[in-house]
Amino acid sequence: MNHEHARSTHRPPRVRPLAAAIFAGLLAHAPAFAQQAGAKAEEQTTDLDRIVVTAQGREQDIVAVPYNISAVSGEAIEQQNILDTAELMRGVAGVAVVDRGARNSSVVSGIRIRGLNVDSSALGDYAVSAMSTVATYVDKTPLFANFLLSDIDRVEVLRGPQGTLYGSGALGGAVRFLLRQPDLGGFDARLGYSASSVDGSSGIGHSGSAMLNVPLSDTVAMRLNVTRNDFPGATDYRNVYKLDSNGLPTAPDGVLADTAEYENRRDADFVRQNYGRASLLFKPSDRFDLTLSYMAQADRFGGRRATSLGKDGWGVPYRDLEVGSVQREPAARHVNLTSLEANIDLGFATLTSSTSHYNHEGDITSENTGFYAQNGWLGFYYNYPRPMASAVRGYGEKAFTQELRLTSQTGGAFDYVLGAYYQDQKRFATQVSYLRGFKRWWDAAFPGAKAAVTGDVDFDYHQDERFKETALYGELTWHASERLQFTGGFRHFRHDADTSVAQTTSNWASIVDSSQSHGSERDTRTLFKGNASWSFDADNQLYATVSEGYRRGGTNGTPTTGNFAENRAWTTYRSDTVRNHELGVKGRVGRHTYNANLFYVDWKDPQVNSSTTNWGFFAVQNAPKASTRGVELELAGGIGTGFGYSLGYTWTKAQLEADAVAVDGSYLYGHKGDVLPGVPKHRYNAAGSYGIPIGGGLLTLRADAYYQSESQNALSLNPKYRRTLDGFPIFNASATWSQGNWDTTLWLKNLTNEQGISGIYTEQYMGTAPAEGYYGNGSKALVALPRTVGVSFSYRF
Repeated sequence: MNHEHARSTHRPPRVRPLAAAIFAGLLAHAPAFAQQAGAKAEEQTTDLDRIVVTAQGREQDIVAVPYNISAVSGEAIEQQNILDTAELMRGVAGVAVVDRGARNSSVVSGIRIRGLNVDSSALGDYAVSAMSTVATYVDKTPLFANFLLSDIDRVEVLRGPQGTLYGSGALGGAVRFLLRQPDLGGFDARLGYSASSVDGSSGIGHSGSAMLNVPLSDTVAMRLNVTRNDFPGATDYRNVYKLDSNGLPTAPDGVLADTAEYENRRDADFVRQNYGRASLLFKPSDRFDLTLSYMAQADRFGGRRATSLGKDGWGVPYRDLEVGSVQREPAARHVNLTSLEANIDLGFATLTSSTSHYNHEGDITSENTGFYAQNGWLGFYYNYPRPMASAVRGYGEKAFTQELRLTSQTGGAFDYVLGAYYQDQKRFATQVSYLRGFKRWWDAAFPGAKAAVTGDVDFDYHQDERFKETALYGELTWHASERLQFTGGFRHFRHDADTSVAQTTSNWASIVDSSQSHGSERDTRTLFKGNASWSFDADNQLYATVSEGYRRGGTNGTPTTGNFAENRAWTTYRSDTVRNHELGVKGRVGRHTYNANLFYVDWKDPQVNSSTTNWGFFAVQNAPKASTRGVELELAGGIGTGFGYSLGYTWTKAQLEADAVAVDGSYLYGHKGDVLPGVPKHRYNAAGSYGIPIGGGLLTLRADAYYQSESQNALSLNPKYRRTLDGFPIFNASATWSQGNWDTTLWLKNLTNEQGISGIYTEQYMGTAPAEGYYGNGSKALVALPRTVGVSFSYRF
């Protein structure tokens, strides 16, 4: 065999000695960690701890909320140059995150709260049926779309089940991304630009943003903001087939020969993102306001950020940020959200109406050749040179949501929130699997049997789902005394789910099989919440909570007849529920805030995104039960006029509470006591900032650190999927010079260039197989953003 193989040479780190020396000098005079500092000297003297949140439907000081909640301000996000949600969540105690990189960040949520997760950490190349265990909201719209962190007012992280106010899917908690609204108070504008260099990349990344707030009259204001990212990528796809004009691997010595041509696609994982939002506020009086908003984002990705494991088919090891796919793995998506919110002050209460519609669609191409090879399909079914199995997947979701909420005025013996909720959601997921070039080779090798192979498509799958939810909910708080209060809550809802699946399997004419299936599920439930809190002084309280969470069930639509029939047990999956018990203490002492709590969560029928036994069709099944328990600690504050800090620690024990057997009884995939995947036992986060007034400006030094202990890759007894992932730290630092309307920041991400692996596709699952003609390697480790150095400028008019 004659194989052409292109290898990339090792590239040294791109952090220049001068930049390293600058940061070494800065850190020598900085506090151990940095998180939040004002851009102006006077901001250093304000009370940093008075954070207002709206998690319970009304504005409250965060220390007055009688359960575990954290908030990150938009100012902190901007000052720290936080690039994405994964980085953001590392700074919040009690939250773990699977960092799959930009390409996969909008397909499946990687946020884990309180250990409620049973899915593989490597899951993320296709949209799954089971919802995430953490609900995400953009303002008042329940939506996971991973918008850019642009013009954010704050992000609220609510730990523990939030079933009463936030509904289905908020098993582990809820994350609310609250955007800045138009302001009648005056003209405001801001321009920002940053340039950055990533270890392993041969190019410079660019990011630009602009914001404009304009009062058009005494009653109307408009707010616009846009962001554009263009990053060149850092991962090399070092053995990609050269393709001909038909998109098939070139055959330099003819179709029947077993030779191939390869090339190295450097910096293949480029990222190009465009985001924009426009909002219009109409406020004719202090008793009524109306806000119309539209936001949209379009992304293009060249490939995944990862490192392949082991060696290629020629025995050459893969280096950091080298992927062994024999094809490129691009992705694209677009999302838009329109919302209309009205608030009416009725005197005794405020009535809020929130109406929204969104549409989120994307496509993603994945290398599947290693998967075929490790299952023996290439040699047994196909046996042709230059194998190239492509999984072209699509996903989409659109929904109309209407919510009415009545929130009482505070000051009496009772406070209440009453609401009604309706959502009509449609989702689809597709996969078309190709064996690129197989039909061409077959027709040349067996011209008399051309009809035996129907084409290059060997799997065509389309799933359509529709969910409707109607709900009534409420919470009532009784202030029994100045120090003691009790809250009770409920949510009564109905879910209607319909699923249709159409699929065609195999490209061999003799066994090709098509099936169509349909299933429906209905469920009516009532969830409850109870909370008691005792304020032992004005700013400190002891609280206890029992709360419930729920996630809808559904139908898988797996075929039960024909050549590829599965057991009927795979056709449906049940809803899962949790009950959370929490005891905590929180408050403020001087300029320091703290929060400490113990929790135990009982999880019944946890949903597992998996595949069927015989043919590996997408399917959700239920494990019997699991539990999580742990400790969450937070401490933050300011010292003097220039130093601010935050510290966090989380201990979580998450495990199965019974053996997990496949729904058809064919295999065991977990033992009682097995650790749930993607859940580190220990997580630490620390940050600090120090502002130094110099002349007419302010120099702010910041640093932050994160560490997580080892975690499991997947809930499985099969070494194909099961791996223990090492723990890792991430360190960041920055220095900002503020003078007048200008801010200039020099920043470093991942100072020690840690791999930060949070998911693995193993070699047994997708590795090389030269005996079957596959010289690439589809295994990979999902790594954190490599060391990145950047400079940012912003000007506020």
